[in-house]
Amino acid sequence: MTCVFCEPLPLVLENDLAAAFFDKHPVSPGHLLIIPKRHYPTFFDVPTVERDAMFSLLEQAKSYLDERYHPNGYNIGINVEPAAGQTVMHCHLHLIPRYQGDVPDPRGGIRKMLPKGVDAPGLNKE
Repeated sequence: MTCVFCEPLPLVLENDLAAAFFDKHPVSPGHLLIIPKRHYPTFFDVPTVERDAMFSLLEQAKSYLDERYHPNGYNIGINVEPAAGQTVMHCHLHLIPRYQGDVPDPRGGIRKMLPKGVDAPGLNKE
């Protein structure tokens, strides 16, 4: 099976072990994805040295976006497995620039993904 992230991509930044490129379906202007260059299905499969390379590139990516897009904040996210929204099974980290007024009330950030009080199936709340 072919992995779209393992194919040649137009890179924005890279180091020896990780690469960054613009998301094909951006949430906001400048939305970047950061991946390990070797294929690992999820974040928890990535060896520490390559995870460190991803985090190093995350710092560079923030500086790149600060200079070019001037966002007011950021969301950083990693979806692990389809139940959490992962659609490409190659580990990737989202760096999403946020802009003043892009949503009416940004409080709660990623906590707004699930409505309050949603229980996990099979979770015993005793």
